[in-house]
Amino acid sequence: MGRVTVRRPVRMLSANGERRRPDSLAAEEPMELRVGGKPLAVTMRTPGNDIELAHGFLLTEGVIGSLEDVTTARYCDGVDDQGRNTYNVLDVALADGVAPPDAGVERNFYTTSSCGVCGKAALDAVKLKTRFDTAASGFAVTTEVLAGLPEALRARQKVFAQTGGLHAAALFAADGSLLVVREDVGRHNAVDKVLGWALLENRVPLGETGLLVSSRASFELVQKAAMAGIPLLAAVSAPSSLAVELAEDNGMTLIGFLRGDSMNLYTGDARVVSGTAG
Repeated sequence: MGRVTVRRPVRMLSANGERRRPDSLAAEEPMELRVGGKPLAVTMRTPGNDIELAHGFLLTEGVIGSLEDVTTARYCDGVDDQGRNTYNVLDVALADGVAPPDAGVERNFYTTSSCGVCGKAALDAVKLKTRFDTAASGFAVTTEVLAGLPEALRARQKVFAQTGGLHAAALFAADGSLLVVREDVGRHNAVDKVLGWALLENRVPLGETGLLVSSRASFELVQKAAMAGIPLLAAVSAPSSLAVELAEDNGMTLIGFLRGDSMNLYTGDARVVSGTAG
């Protein structure tokens, strides 16, 4: 693998003149996901943690709900012009008794790095129903813990530090500890990777966990959190109107503009406790 970043020459212009130097870019490559040998979707992603990405995608699309629903996940077929495996085609085999993906899950062409629901084969397939009761979760977190999360996330964004071109997502506990951090050119892919990690660790449903994203809180990210049973989503930027509606429908807490000790609570504010823990 090893294609997380790519070095390219760049001509830099500024008020102080110009110079040439190599620059690190975030890698972006297509990954085709197959289920049982049948193509399901193509997503533009940063290579790495592809097994997690596949599991997270299938979880958030409602195809699987636990680790036992998958028997194998392996790279196949994809080769470059020299016959070398590109590691850009991944095939997942479902366990006996697990229904194959509904036709509505299929993408007409591909999922871009900026949109996780683009290309859905049917409009009624966009909104999914979670199998987990997010409203029943007693998960709560203090404002002090929330305030420290963005800085903790940035400290672990190693590829962003090199390129400035990746989104990040993290799962965190009530004490603010980050359980896992993943980066990707697509914010939805970063979320799928952390949720896939949780599934592979047998942690789903994630009723005692929050999700932090370095981007805005879109409808698709709220839906992904709900599909994994996550009761709280915090974003450093703004939410969309549909994201707020969906969070409210699922009894979730949605936090936007989380920057230092400032934040907006849009839904489920009872899970956010002012002050320090204890």
